[in-house]
Amino acid sequence: MKKNALAPETLAAQALRHIDEATGSVVPPMLATSTFARDENYELRDGYIYARYSGPTTAHAEDIIATLEDGDESLLFNSGMSASVAVVESLPPQAHVVAQGMMYHIGTQWLQRQASRGVIALDHFPAGDIDALAAQIQPGKTKLVWIETPANGDWSITDIAAAAELAHAAGAVLMVDSTAAPPCTQKPLDLGADISFHSATKYMGGHSDFTAGVLSARADLNLWTEIRDVRGFQGTILPAFEAWLLIRSLRTLHIRYAQCSRNAMRFATHFAAHKDVEAVLYPGMPTHTGHDVAAKQMKNGFGGMMSILINGNAGRALEMAKKANLFIPATSLGGVESLIEHRRTVAGPDSGIPENLLRMSIGIEHIDDLIADFEQALATTSGHA
Repeated sequence: MKKNALAPETLAAQALRHIDEATGSVVPPMLATSTFARDENYELRDGYIYARYSGPTTAHAEDIIATLEDGDESLLFNSGMSASVAVVESLPPQAHVVAQGMMYHIGTQWLQRQASRGVIALDHFPAGDIDALAAQIQPGKTKLVWIETPANGDWSITDIAAAAELAHAAGAVLMVDSTAAPPCTQKPLDLGADISFHSATKYMGGHSDFTAGVLSARADLNLWTEIRDVRGFQGTILPAFEAWLLIRSLRTLHIRYAQCSRNAMRFATHFAAHKDVEAVLYPGMPTHTGHDVAAKQMKNGFGGMMSILINGNAGRALEMAKKANLFIPATSLGGVESLIEHRRTVAGPDSGIPENLLRMSIGIEHIDDLIADFEQALATTSGHA
């Protein structure tokens, strides 16, 4: 059976139908080495020369992701920020970049740092506002449009196809941070994006045991060779062991994401009308301002990420993060375990994050246990209302 005749779930579960020819192992082997011997003619074997550039285990993980993304190629990095840095590093000097105001806060800080040093010119627009994006793009000058959807913090939604049309009309590249919507539900390249970016630490990795970043693109992207070269110069490729862990994780991506999505919808619905809750920010809810666009872009569930605005005084949400028993107070998302985070504390007072916002990463535990834990945290902090 041809590979492209199989469903993505099948290709992921079987790691592109990989069986180790030497041993018959159904689990892909990890090949950890720093360098590769040449053959008897002093030719490279399979194109590998040194692990800073590529290696068979990392290349296998890249092939799986490229297949899931409907891309021609993927490049893995040792963190999401390494991948982001490589893209901007590949732009011409003083290139104009347009990015969302609400996005991963470290990404924002880094872009602003580069702008303050004169490396790039930078303008922001409110996440989800296509008209505001159009107003910031400068035809012939803007080189990169960077959107994140769903957006980290309030989970606002930006129309990828509309953003792609605006970027391309101006001669710019569109990069979509789709970390909260992995390729089992959202495929930015199919919607017109030039680069699909993920912090593969999150849903792709899914077990909170390594960090990784990945970029995917089609073969006609002019910037791609430059990005690959930057990764080689910086030495930020994902090592073999982490790539092997990622392959393991990708094999269960579809079922993990589906369970997170089911749990999140139940959780959001339960607390949407709660007397101690001001609002539930979840793209799967029909009341979410970006729901219609999210439903168009996210084909297989809305994931486990949401934010909840708590009624009460300024300190109640932070107290709730401390009082949760089952939810783990930690920074990340997309793992099998559920996390709770007082986002303002982490992102800082200049982030625009409300003081009463709790960021929730809903995992795969039994939903009744998760609901009960949040209920007790609300009850325990009722005196702060």
